[in-house]
Amino acid sequence: MGALQRGARRVFVAVEGVARKNQRMPVLSYREALNQAMREEMARDDRVFLLGEEVGQYNGAYKVSQGLLKEFGPWRVVDSPISELGFAGLGVGAAIAGLRPIIEFMTWNFALLAYDQVVNNAAKMRSMSGGQLTCPIVFRGPQGAAHQLASQHSQVFENTYAYIPGLKVAVPATPRDAKGLLKTAIRDDDPVVFMESEVLYGSKGEVEDGELLIPFGQAEVVRDGGDVTIVAWQKMRFVALKAAELLDREGIHAAVIDPRTLRPFDLATVLGSLARTHRCVVVEEGWPWMGSGAQIADMLQRHGFDDLDAPVLRVTGRDVPMPYAKPLEQEVLPTPERVVEACKKVLYRS
Repeated sequence: MGALQRGARRVFVAVEGVARKNQRMPVLSYREALNQAMREEMARDDRVFLLGEEVGQYNGAYKVSQGLLKEFGPWRVVDSPISELGFAGLGVGAAIAGLRPIIEFMTWNFALLAYDQVVNNAAKMRSMSGGQLTCPIVFRGPQGAAHQLASQHSQVFENTYAYIPGLKVAVPATPRDAKGLLKTAIRDDDPVVFMESEVLYGSKGEVEDGELLIPFGQAEVVRDGGDVTIVAWQKMRFVALKAAELLDREGIHAAVIDPRTLRPFDLATVLGSLARTHRCVVVEEGWPWMGSGAQIADMLQRHGFDDLDAPVLRVTGRDVPMPYAKPLEQEVLPTPERVVEACKKVLYRS
């Protein structure tokens, strides 16, 4: 190949690389990303099936299972009676027998009725059988406040399940994470509690085509910053990002880290950021008493004590049942302004 040909080849490769880099990925909604993950995994592995209330004929209470019944039929997409304890137990039995069920709870508030099956059967199966049995099952559905659903339908239970040995807990915030983490969950040989957000189902984001598996226990550094580290997940990721924008106006640069899974938890990434910022604020939607943020603060103060220049502070939901009235609901939930205030406190600027 002559010099002219080699030069032309280099130019072609460079242009091709720039074009590929500038090519936009498909944009999916959060619900579409979940649907795509289930569709791909059901097509890949005929042991995977979906079971829950209204997942088939109605295409899911939140349209997450849209079109799956038509594509895979009633043996793979199964409408259940209104009995969380019953169909969760059926899923546990199917998983022990060699299938890979996805159990959809209409909300995690209703899953309280199935708590015995999740905790006493699914979570303990591997341990109590001495490793002879596995329980590859995914329990999924939305949690947390939506829009004026009042106290019985607005609860956050992520810490309740993260407390249980034998369970893994995923809390995706973006469509990309929703797809990548759900595919990982479906392929896991242990039970996974997969907690979604009703108010995020319509949110959109770029999701690459093809195989996408996001490992559990791998946090995302959503935003770099050198003054304070904010740890936040699911809806609170966006509250934290808004707070970081407000802080920027005052010359305070906040890093935002989304752990993506609470069990396992990527402590190393948070400690790495803490070594640079020396201050941390943890933001969670749930109640403060015995919350997930308390565990994270404990780990940071045990393993990152020498890097801390201030106590780890938490911003949480208020310690009350969720009110119905919209102004009171807004008062209960964490806000960017409350996060800004906490960041200023750890920086001794408040």
